[in-house]
Amino acid sequence: MIEVSEVSKRFGPVSAVDQVSMMVARGEIVGLLGPNGAGKTTTMRMMTGFLQADAGRLRIDEIDVASEPLRARSRIGYLPENAPLYHDMEVTDFLRYVARLRKLPRGEHLPRLRDMVERCSLGEVVGRPIGQLSKGYRQRVGLAAAMLHRPPVLILDEPTSGLDPNQIQEIRQLIREIGRECTVVLSTHILQEVEAVCQRAVIINRGKVVGEGTIGELMARGRGRVRYHLHLQATEPAVREHARALHGAQLIDCRSTNGEWHEVVFEATNGMAGTDFFDWTVAHGWKLQELRREAASLEEVFRQLTA
Repeated sequence: MIEVSEVSKRFGPVSAVDQVSMMVARGEIVGLLGPNGAGKTTTMRMMTGFLQADAGRLRIDEIDVASEPLRARSRIGYLPENAPLYHDMEVTDFLRYVARLRKLPRGEHLPRLRDMVERCSLGEVVGRPIGQLSKGYRQRVGLAAAMLHRPPVLILDEPTSGLDPNQIQEIRQLIREIGRECTVVLSTHILQEVEAVCQRAVIINRGKVVGEGTIGELMARGRGRVRYHLHLQATEPAVREHARALHGAQLIDCRSTNGEWHEVVFEATNGMAGTDFFDWTVAHGWKLQELRREAASLEEVFRQLTA
């Protein structure tokens, strides 16, 4: 459905996107992850034809974006981070205007408009100027405009940026519903967004793809860096001295919680398990109050890949 093959884009001396490749299958919701300035928005603008790639190839629904830009755009619904809305227009007037720009048959205007008002839960704000709406409702109007022509591909740039927690949940639910019938690519730097909405993610850093896969596959990349938290009774010098004998584990932190009781954190590799840390504690005659395993989270993997 979406094919991005070794695409690059420079702005003067700055390489914003450097040989990025990714595939998005029909019906997938894929998150484009990365820190600010990583190249997410530039990649999306090239997908939609708003920017021309310096090198590489982009295809939308088997249509080459460079050679057939208008035909490719007709297959896309695009919502940039700041939705391009006319704030002095009433909600349905604006959607009618978008329908005319999209050259929808006049007989389809009213049915499509009613469908979008219902699906995007805009009934409460029909009749009001867009400029008087909350940002959450403005995002909904932007989504309605992007979906009005029923595109098979929907591209969303930071769709929940600046929204409150309730609005974020509402937009996420709407994206999940849209994903049942559209291919969706959304960019974000919010990891919870990807975990809540996406089936797969592509991580970009400094213009390059540094990670790709399902959420589980990405998290698995950090499992070699499992951490163990021990709450034990021992002096800090003794912990640090005997930690050197633990091959395959690195002491990350040792801090006092109450006298000789310390919170000790190890980063374990090479298959070290909780039983190894338990035996190590017993061997030195220390009392152990807690032993907890902490597997790598998506946030940790993200930090590893984009540091």
